[in-house]
Amino acid sequence: MDGEEEILNLLRDNARISVEDISAMTKKTVQEVNAIIQHLENEGIIMKYATIVNPEKDNARKAAVRAEIEIQVTPEREHGFDAIADRIYRFPQVKSLYLMSGGYDLKVVIEGDTLQDVALFVARKLSTIEGVRSTKTHFFLKTYKENDIVYVEKSTDSREGVIA
Repeated sequence: MDGEEEILNLLRDNARISVEDISAMTKKTVQEVNAIIQHLENEGIIMKYATIVNPEKDNARKAAVRAEIEIQVTPEREHGFDAIADRIYRFPQVKSLYLMSGGYDLKVVIEGDTLQDVALFVARKLSTIEGVRSTKTHFFLKTYKENDIVYVEKSTDSREGVIA
């Protein structure tokens, strides 16, 4: 594993890890680690450092409604799916957008304040885009695991054991 990949793996696991700790773990100098991280950022390999928040415990977003929408589209001549994708991912409600293989073309993950917000977004924004043939909406009911993070807390049995 080269130095860049090793540092990327450490940052993927903990974006708050200090340069000094990375230096000690990779046996590189602090200056070398800083240079590698700067290169990764400049090349757009590292795009952002983010905090992962448990949606079940975030009171400000606990009531938010998330949905996955399957979209069938007619690709545009000379632009394929890219032009339609560009129009879709610009909406602030869109959290993720993927080109897919299989029964539909694009998968969109959106977030709204209420079920009605999501429904209106699909009806008034997504479905009216030229080239969109059909949409199918699936609402997220509970998140168990996302991006390698398990959100479900294991319940422990607090009863005392009885020995006979």
